[in-house]
Amino acid sequence: MSTKEKAPETDEAPAKGGKKKLLLILLVVILAAAGAAYFFLFSGSAEAEEPVPGEVLALEPVAVNLAGGGYLKIGVALQLVEGVGGEAGGPNGSKATDLIISTFSQAAPADVTGARDALKEALQEKIIEAYHDEVMGIYYTEYVTQ
Repeated sequence: MSTKEKAPETDEAPAKGGKKKLLLILLVVILAAAGAAYFFLFSGSAEAEEPVPGEVLALEPVAVNLAGGGYLKIGVALQLVEGVGGEAGGPNGSKATDLIISTFSQAAPADVTGARDALKEALQEKIIEAYHDEVMGIYYTEYVTQ
């Protein structure tokens, strides 16, 4: 009788091992598919979101009274993103002009001459935020202090 009892145990052992192998293979396939989906969906999106430079919109120079006396005559050009502009001529420059006046009217003459690049970076951040995805940078076209 002992041989009959051992026979059913050996029949059940391969069946359980087969289920474990099947589950393990299925788990590996699911993880591989999830990894591939993540790679294709999220790794390529960073390259597609990088803006491509388009037209440059030059604004009229503005004379700004500085906080400590004196003035600054500043001209700025907006680097538009490709596809913005065209027949309509691009975005209206009034937002940028307002931001130029508000940024530089609070500056002292020493700041305007010594911290020119820092003021440009601050102005560029404000303009990019104001125009959302239409402007990607700015250029000084005129910068005269007195």
